Amino acid sequence: MAHTLSAAPTAKAEGPFSHIPHPGTQLYDKNLIQRLENARKVHGRTYRPRTKHLHPDGSAKYTNRLFLESSPYLLQHAHNPVNWYPWGDEAFETARKLNRPVFLSVGYATCHWCHVMEEESFENEEIARYLNENYLCVKVDREERPDIDSIYMSAVQALTGRGGWPMNVWLTCDRKPFYGGTYFPPRDGDRGADIGFLTLLEKLIQSFHAQDGRVENAGRQITAAIQQMMSPKPGTRLPGKETIQNAVSFYRQSYDSRFGGLSGSPKFPSSLPVRLLLRHNRNTFEKVKQDTNILEMIDHSLAQMAGGGMYDHVGGGFHRYSTDEHWLVPHFEKMLYDNALLAVVYLEAWQATDNADFKRVVNEILSYVIQDMTSADGAFYSATDADSITPRGHMEEGWYFTWTPEELDAILGKENSKIIKRYYSVGVTPNFEKRHILHTTKSRAETASALNITEEKLAKIIETSRELLYLERNKRPAPLRDEKVLTAWNALMISAFARAGFTLNNTVYIDQAVRAARFIMENLYIDNRLFRSYKDGKARHNAYLEDYAFFIAALIDLYEATHDIEWLKKALELDDVLKTFYEDRKNGAFFMTSSDHEALISREKPYYDNATPSGNAIAILNLLRLHSFTTDYRYKQRAEKALKFFSERLNTAPSALSEMLLAIDYYFDNPKEIIVIAPTEKPDAGDCLLETFRNLFIPNRILMVADEKQAADHAKIIPLAQGKKAINGKATAYVCENGTCKLPTSDPEVFDKQLQPDGPTLLKVS
Repeated sequence: MAHTLSAAPTAKAEGPFSHIPHPGTQLYDKNLIQRLENARKVHGRTYRPRTKHLHPDGSAKYTNRLFLESSPYLLQHAHNPVNWYPWGDEAFETARKLNRPVFLSVGYATCHWCHVMEEESFENEEIARYLNENYLCVKVDREERPDIDSIYMSAVQALTGRGGWPMNVWLTCDRKPFYGGTYFPPRDGDRGADIGFLTLLEKLIQSFHAQDGRVENAGRQITAAIQQMMSPKPGTRLPGKETIQNAVSFYRQSYDSRFGGLSGSPKFPSSLPVRLLLRHNRNTFEKVKQDTNILEMIDHSLAQMAGGGMYDHVGGGFHRYSTDEHWLVPHFEKMLYDNALLAVVYLEAWQATDNADFKRVVNEILSYVIQDMTSADGAFYSATDADSITPRGHMEEGWYFTWTPEELDAILGKENSKIIKRYYSVGVTPNFEKRHILHTTKSRAETASALNITEEKLAKIIETSRELLYLERNKRPAPLRDEKVLTAWNALMISAFARAGFTLNNTVYIDQAVRAARFIMENLYIDNRLFRSYKDGKARHNAYLEDYAFFIAALIDLYEATHDIEWLKKALELDDVLKTFYEDRKNGAFFMTSSDHEALISREKPYYDNATPSGNAIAILNLLRLHSFTTDYRYKQRAEKALKFFSERLNTAPSALSEMLLAIDYYFDNPKEIIVIAPTEKPDAGDCLLETFRNLFIPNRILMVADEKQAADHAKIIPLAQGKKAINGKATAYVCENGTCKLPTSDPEVFDKQLQPDGPTLLKVS
């Protein structure tokens, strides 16, 4: 879809700041005008207002309070003719004084349909005038304020049965929702809609001012429903192992045997919880005959995803989701969290299957992140847009990532282009907007055979061509990049780099994980509290449960990758903060927001997975891992209390809590406690043992590596390390369960046998 809204030519910053009232509004007061003028100076001469309402010199005609914010999404709307407010008391108090409803619009910087609604409605001066004269308009970046997004998304889902972004909700001045939806076309009949946005605004303002109490009643009822949804009734007993089997049965029944993943469309990469299925397969395949095809389900799904158009075959990394059932046509935005989670999925799948393509995908994802999504300070950016500017000057989704046969010929030369077009299924008929999405339908071996060349030659041509196409693509106007740094999403990527760095023995990846973790500790951990977001040199917004939970998990992963005990100490320190401000000591589990957070109409305990795992799922698994390290039973008790709290939901809808099932799998397993001690004079001597360990899929375990001198410091936190030595001057491995250790060994083959689960070794897919 093409649309025309884009950034203006660079505006001039000199001269007096000229404030023009928004349609239907009064002139801002002098104090606000001065604040906007100061903000203009901060943005500088290179600032490009993103609006079609411009003065001849390229400066913006309208400027609202969002210009004072740092969120890229809010700044996108800072020059709409709509008189937007950021979320806060000022907006709701103003609405109360004016006796107006609040129009709340929630989205994010790389949201395609958010851009469409902006251009169609929020840039339209007639619609803006009606909004400004009748509503108090509030914009929220869902990525900075997931608490607000979650509350009002629950309202939209209760009202409409579905959700998405942009999310538009109508509130009373006491913040209670009385109507909501997602994208609305601007006028009656547009895009086949009976009622357009402007007509809806007119009808809702009539309802608001009606004297029959319908809006107040709706607000009370919807708010009560939200509060019930967001804090489920506590369970009375721990969930059992059968919750995992019930979830696996659901995924087995819903599996798409032709294209992989779950049947139907659209297809999201998180819809099939591969990590859960890998653990289930590991625990049961030798005991339950009917489950022996689980790994084939995983192998097929991951191969289809990585071969489809949802994967960026030129630059690496995954787009957000596939709009069709066979992973071909993606929604082209790229999210940091998707790529972090998928890097870990493919890494574990490589360990379990020995499929070299999965290892290649891991490396390509992480190379993409280093190349395109990492700041000079080592932190990770949030996302890139689906849309980009075409040579015609229009914004179009996917143009940046797609090709014509003629372009491939010109860049690669006809001989190599012929091979690449064969491999990436570029035929006569375009598959997207008169262009081609690169995708593979045959393996490299099959393609090489069909072309009568060796696999080695094909691989070399593919790599050379990818580099040429990447360089050529970089000459195109790139999609917008959202450069805010989010603690939770950075934590997911730190885990990905740390795990991959250790597993693949890649110090570049480990160093990148360390840099990003240090950035978080130095810039978003202030006065012993985490913050959510960082942009333009400032940390903003109280951190949420997922920020703490994901970052604690990342610090544990970083400890296992670097063997630096300071990271584990930091994990324990942050868990203390989580316990103090987020945990429900009485009933168990964790709230999304801290006890000193802004009071909203509901305080959520998140439990179901969305595009990212629930904060409670990761927090519970963290507690179990910390118990394994410290042997402090209080960590396990807190995990048990949380699992008990969610037991009813786990029993009735386990597939909606698949990440929490990883914690249940850990809880019922006998996690291996692995300690490797090297001689002080040969601190790297344990590498020969670790090489054996790296290739094995052992999900439920802890790892400590130290030389004899360091071991005493580690033992202060990890009691199992006490008394462990490097025997006969050789690096020595201790494999333990529940504190009971097998005979220490310096022999990699013996170590390998001790690490294997009971029964046969893992099934591999050839």
